[in-house]
Amino acid sequence: MALASMFSNPIWRTPMAIGLGAIVGAISRYGVVTVCQSQWGLGFPWGTFIVNVSGCYVMGFVVVFFLNEAIRIHPDVYVMMTTGFLGSYTTFSSYELDTFVLWQDQNGQIALFYWIISAALGIIGLRLGERTAERFLPPLLPPDLPPD
Repeated sequence: MALASMFSNPIWRTPMAIGLGAIVGAISRYGVVTVCQSQWGLGFPWGTFIVNVSGCYVMGFVVVFFLNEAIRIHPDVYVMMTTGFLGSYTTFSSYELDTFVLWQDQNGQIALFYWIISAALGIIGLRLGERTAERFLPPLLPPDLPPD
């Protein structure tokens, strides 16, 4: 398949656009977190906090600004920014956008349920993943006993 025809076919073009946005988003996240850790240490996850809040701000801006009928961008550019860049920069922005859409659609109870249950099950899932991984690891020796 010729390269030109790949770029004209949305089956190839759209995933490539998402992937390019994801690369930039992941590198941006790494940069923000690294700078915050070097500036403020590891006592509080400032980098993740800043990434999540700024990602939500950018998601809100992009969705409103570019879905406005007066301003047109190519659908691949839109998914490159939202699914690609913001999806790898922070998934928190997608979570908050989903909650906001439910809320706007007059589904306040469902939005609140989704918001709470996602956070609660997320932390439970993290803990279960931790426990599962521990089952595959050898037991840790107490610090005062030398290995055999």
